[in-house]
Amino acid sequence: MTAVEVDTRVRCGWVPTDSTPNAVLYRQYHDTEWGVPLRGERALFERVSLEAFQSGLSWLTILRKRDGFRRAFAEFDPEQVARFTDADIARLMDDVEIVRNRAKIEATINNARVIGDLDVDFSDLLWSFAPARRPRPAEMTDVPAVTAESTAMAKELKRRGFRFVGPTTAYALMQATGMVDDHIATCWVPSAG
Repeated sequence: MTAVEVDTRVRCGWVPTDSTPNAVLYRQYHDTEWGVPLRGERALFERVSLEAFQSGLSWLTILRKRDGFRRAFAEFDPEQVARFTDADIARLMDDVEIVRNRAKIEATINNARVIGDLDVDFSDLLWSFAPARRPRPAEMTDVPAVTAESTAMAKELKRRGFRFVGPTTAYALMQATGMVDDHIATCWVPSAG
């Protein structure tokens, strides 16, 4: 599409339709990442971490700071993050390119350490909670905030020592990583499964 063309494709209701930079960022995320099946320890650690940081904030805040998060958290390499010290926490608390919330920073470091201690593949663990595919919702009001599967995922992750992984955060993770397809039925983005 050229800059003068208008994008009239139907998208999910949470995606802005204006041409502001924030709207363009949201559309790009929606169109290319949200709901696309994602696997791999590092990629899923990033998403678990970003969903935790998003808790109580706008997703736009996280998207705008995503590069800062990647830089600050060693590209979300769990082995490197697991070695972060009190000095790293102090550095992160001073980093304006991320959300400076001590509890969430400490949870991210903790979660990296838990990943290193897992007796199963992190990707397999998360995907074990993915429900059977269901039809796309007709409207955004048909999309739940919590499901039995996200509740079970959160419970198991907490049992293993993860922090900032409640049922709502777990469901947002499931949506973002394609474990569920919550694009509305009329959304132009092709179904991943």
